[in-house]
Amino acid sequence: MSNEAHLLMSVPEPKTIVETALLTASEPLSLNTLKLLFEFPIAQSQLCLLLDEIKCDWQGRGITLTQVAQGWRFQTRPEMQVYLDRLSPQKPPRYSRAVMETLAIIAYHQPVTRGDIEEIRGVAVASAILKTLEARDWIEIVGSRDVPGRPDLFATTAQLLNDLNLTSLKELPGLQSEMETL
Repeated sequence: MSNEAHLLMSVPEPKTIVETALLTASEPLSLNTLKLLFEFPIAQSQLCLLLDEIKCDWQGRGITLTQVAQGWRFQTRPEMQVYLDRLSPQKPPRYSRAVMETLAIIAYHQPVTRGDIEEIRGVAVASAILKTLEARDWIEIVGSRDVPGRPDLFATTAQLLNDLNLTSLKELPGLQSEMETL
């Protein structure tokens, strides 16, 4: 057997390479990042087929392959979380209504200034609220409005979309449907 043939036989199949990378990654992996796994060029369509195959392979298990804003990742199925919480009984952080309202205003009306948020909420926005959202990496300053005082413009981040298991803001529920449930 030639060295080249032996080398080809020892290289794992592309699906195994992608699956391993996704299982060991601490962050979602984009298609461009996944392409870096291979010495040879791989078409985006081929990569998408591999991801679909992997997703099918993991159906019915406690973990699923999911696409989020920053790429692809393995994550626990929601119905399995109750069992995992027994291993780590820490309570997830709870956010005040003011924090959640501020986040919703930014998500649905971005980019917005602090003044815009205050006008919509009808109350002043405490600096701690914006700092909490920035510390969580859910919002960021994306510029400033060209008016006197040049107030900062806030927008949501890809991290927020990842944490909500969304690929884009278009997947947020419509404002009208939310108002009807109140």
